[in-house]
Amino acid sequence: MKPSLPPLKIVIAGPVGAGKSTFIRSVSETPVVSTEELATEKIRKQTTTVALDFGTIAFDDQPIHLFGTPGQDRFEFMWEILCEGATGIVFLVAGDRPDHFRTARNILEYITSRFPVPFVIGVTRQDAPRTWTAGEVADYFQIDPILALGLDARVEKDCQRALYHIFALLQQKDEPV
Repeated sequence: MKPSLPPLKIVIAGPVGAGKSTFIRSVSETPVVSTEELATEKIRKQTTTVALDFGTIAFDDQPIHLFGTPGQDRFEFMWEILCEGATGIVFLVAGDRPDHFRTARNILEYITSRFPVPFVIGVTRQDAPRTWTAGEVADYFQIDPILALGLDARVEKDCQRALYHIFALLQQKDEPV
């Protein structure tokens, strides 16, 4: 009998409306624990995550715990709680909402300055008109273009691709120089 591997912790973060809850619902192999409530602010949607979303998935024999953060600044205390012990971050931004990019960059800098783990930026809403490409978002965030990818948070394979991207970064990190 193979010894079981400890689960990896991957955080799905980003601003309001980027697709974090949808991403976790699309890829989780177990029922998702969600803390969505009616939105009390004008945020372009009726509900919002107020604490976390939680789901699980396994790649090969590696269990993965997915923790989704709230996107509103007023819940920033949850970002630190949820990122503690994270192995990697999938940071989502809605490609059709460039007015959210400054907030998104602030969130990403806040998280990565405290938790220097590998991350990728998933650019969602690629089917919307006037959507920024992954390359344009990489330029805006001043990151290596390999760290940005377009995805549809409603599509399981797109979400899996983002997670595989994180695992490739983790393997590079663990390789001797």
